[in-house]
Amino acid sequence: MATHSVPEVLGGEIVLGRPVNKSGALADLVREGLPVKALLLLAERLDIRQAEISEKIGIPKRTLTRRLTQHSRLTAAESDRAVRLAQVYANAAETLGDGDKAAAWLKTPNRALRGGRPLDQLDTDPGVREVEDVLGRIAYGVYS
Repeated sequence: MATHSVPEVLGGEIVLGRPVNKSGALADLVREGLPVKALLLLAERLDIRQAEISEKIGIPKRTLTRRLTQHSRLTAAESDRAVRLAQVYANAAETLGDGDKAAAWLKTPNRALRGGRPLDQLDTDPGVREVEDVLGRIAYGVYS
């Protein structure tokens, strides 16, 4: 089974440009801004289009396209939202045992989320906590 740590989900040392296994290193990287390539890798892992990931992170599509051509970085706020998505994906992959299953689960309507897709709940902290709660129930066999 592959590692599902947040730095690995975002491309690891190769994409992020340095190791982020020390305490606080990921927070420092978020403050500096993630490389835009990390966002594309996250979209690939989630099996969603560039347009959808840009919407989830709050980046206009044209801005994302420009940043891709310039190989620039995300803002701190955009990086924070990207890491939040990566954390939930990593948690789902760990709980469900596989990245593909995690991506499918995140895109499937869920009764415990009032029929909404888990991916659509990740735009707010309360939504993230709700999705993580459902994953916790799945992990402990409480969820039907």
